[in-house]
Amino acid sequence: MRNKKRMCDMESGQKGRVVEIDVKGSILRRIRDLGLIENTIIKCVGKSPFGDPMAYTVRGAVIAIRREDGKKIIVETGGFCEK
Repeated sequence: MRNKKRMCDMESGQKGRVVEIDVKGSILRRIRDLGLIENTIIKCVGKSPFGDPMAYTVRGAVIAIRREDGKKIIVETGGFCEK
């Protein structure tokens, strides 16, 4: 079963596939430059001590995304992502 959730709501160790990015302006360009585009498989690898930012593995690199930006990125979890 597949579920959609905001990227910032992923649990540590959980994998997902990006299905929607609702970000505008320069931050959208920065997110795309990091390799975070639709259909990209990501994995949440941890949170900072206060929960912001969160770390994700994207295309073999670890990146940090602020919670505010992670709220605007929708991922699909479950199914193929849990392998």
